[in-house]
Amino acid sequence: MYRTWAAAAERAIVTRHLSRLWGLPGTVLARSGWPPTPGERLHWHWNYWWQAHVLDCLIDAQLRAPTPARAATIDRYVATLRLRNFGTWANDYYDDMAWLGLALQRTGRDVTVFLARMRSGWTADGGGGIWWRRNDRFKNTPTNGPAAILHARAGDLRRARELYEWLERTLVDPATGLVWDGLHVDDQRLAKEIYTYCQGVFLGTCLELSELDAAARTVRAVADHCAPGGVLRGQGGGDGGLFAGILARYLALAARRLPGTEADLARELVLTSARACWDGAREAPSGPLFHHEWAEPAPVEPTGHPCRDLSVQTGAWLLLEAAATLES
Repeated sequence: MYRTWAAAAERAIVTRHLSRLWGLPGTVLARSGWPPTPGERLHWHWNYWWQAHVLDCLIDAQLRAPTPARAATIDRYVATLRLRNFGTWANDYYDDMAWLGLALQRTGRDVTVFLARMRSGWTADGGGGIWWRRNDRFKNTPTNGPAAILHARAGDLRRARELYEWLERTLVDPATGLVWDGLHVDDQRLAKEIYTYCQGVFLGTCLELSELDAAARTVRAVADHCAPGGVLRGQGGGDGGLFAGILARYLALAARRLPGTEADLARELVLTSARACWDGAREAPSGPLFHHEWAEPAPVEPTGHPCRDLSVQTGAWLLLEAAATLES
């Protein structure tokens, strides 16, 4: 069932969003919205980190049901990303680069340039950690979480653990176990917004470093505070459209790696969210259209609605691929 749903999400997003870059043969990139605006048709607005998650989903799909055609699409996608970024992987946002590094790492490609960029963003200011972006004074979970996962998977466990310890020491609410957004370094002011994104990347970091107690605590905190009715809550369109999908990815990993009741809880959060997401979808050209709030039905007309965003649709695809990994 979940594999079928994931395949339907893939078909819908690939058909509606993927197109050539600037009409060039052999290229493929996802448009940022559907129906696309003129600027989106030209990939003028292309959202570097959204594209990293589309690539990650294509890799998920290839693991679920490998085909030579999709493998070729993944190769073209990687080449097109670099082309659209004017021949480089560089980006001013360290979190964006961490996400693309994680996706490329899964394809077996060298991610040395991404690791070097992460290391260049580390300073002792604020007790450690990586800046959110270049020439900024904010350090946050959305950067340090994926960077820690990237370092851990690359074998640099020392830096991964330093990042984990900074997050645990600085941004975990001792009262709830939830992970705050970030730290304004100059005045030591905490940004205590609660995003599903932050819970997901901290959970992923814990799992990579076998910090199972902290991972279990995070799963419980998510169930208590971020999933009304057992369904992960959305956080709008734009960048927020990806947040719950990121959390679902790492909850599915927790369901496979954690012992005891928290593994069952993580599994149920993913599967309950997947069922709600699928039940709320509406049929659109080439397949289902998903709401950014998985517990709500998608609109009849997406124009002007957050669900037209690539981020929202990719977030749902992330969720359904995560659910597919838990299907026995």
